[in-house]
Amino acid sequence: MEKKKIVVACGGTGGHAFPGLAVAKELLSRGHEVAVWDSGRMVESDVMRSWPGGTFSTGAKQLALKNMFANALAFMRCRREMKRFCPDVLLAMGSYSSLPPVLAARTVGVPIVLHEANTVPGRAVETLARFAKAVAISFSATKEHLHGHETVLTGLPVREGIGKGARFADVPADAFCVFVTGGSQGAHRVNELAAAALPLVKTALARQGKKLYVIHQTGIKDEGPVLGRYVAAGIPSRVNAFELEMPRAFATADLVIARAGASTCFELACTGKPAFLIPLPTALRNHQHYNAEAFVAAGAADEGKQDEITPRALANYIINRVEHPHVLMRMAERMKSLATPDAAKKLADLVERWARPTTSATK
Repeated sequence: MEKKKIVVACGGTGGHAFPGLAVAKELLSRGHEVAVWDSGRMVESDVMRSWPGGTFSTGAKQLALKNMFANALAFMRCRREMKRFCPDVLLAMGSYSSLPPVLAARTVGVPIVLHEANTVPGRAVETLARFAKAVAISFSATKEHLHGHETVLTGLPVREGIGKGARFADVPADAFCVFVTGGSQGAHRVNELAAAALPLVKTALARQGKKLYVIHQTGIKDEGPVLGRYVAAGIPSRVNAFELEMPRAFATADLVIARAGASTCFELACTGKPAFLIPLPTALRNHQHYNAEAFVAAGAADEGKQDEITPRALANYIINRVEHPHVLMRMAERMKSLATPDAAKKLADLVERWARPTTSATK
């Protein structure tokens, strides 16, 4: 295919940035000129370090009345940059960070492709779908929420290296490893639950002559307190605000405790890791619960409600899984069956399909 100029708008959270970067890298490898647009949040800076191409920060803010003026400025910035760069197509990965780029693309005639990560579409994709040539979806059930729009099931691209990591050498081979992650920004309630439950697990396993090791991605605010609790309990651990070795963390884990954001779910599938999912109860339209529900229905994960689960209950769950490895093995097999390893390629194919002919573009 002839070389195209493509904008990939992603960001707001790592859950939108990582998949966007995966597609951007696939498009770059095909010889296209690709610019990645983020919203300019601090959390995106670590994610964007791995991107070798052009970037642009839109200044987009979350959809709220207090941010109307900021988002109007972001729209004008995006429109000016659209006119300067003259892309042949825009891929927007959802969330509030998609709004100014999509509206700008609409005003200057750039074809738009959207991607929805979650089972239930967010407000941005639901609102902007009318302007899109197609909406790529991660879950087949999402199609029921987007009647009247062309949908293409691509799955969700995962970050580079996921599924290809090697086990951490300093984690004992005979230790049961629990990996706790609340996503790129951490999750305070998940951190509290895990930090209270895992000392109970350590004590129970010690009575059986078994070892425990913990990997925990905490987010910035909880790194110190969580590490302190593991040290006090004598639990060998690797605690980081932002885990830079995610492929190796997944490879080392025997069980993952996590939120149920779409990126986390599909990374679990790619790595074939059984999980206990704790959806964020305040997530828009309860989409994390519905993400988790799809994985629970497949027998790949279990779900706990944040407001109901206690540290003791979580500890008992983990201990039960340690004592029944055949259950974890079955969950791992079913988790792996949900993987979509070619999602970035499928989404790149869709973007290429809708890129306007070079001869018709304003260069």
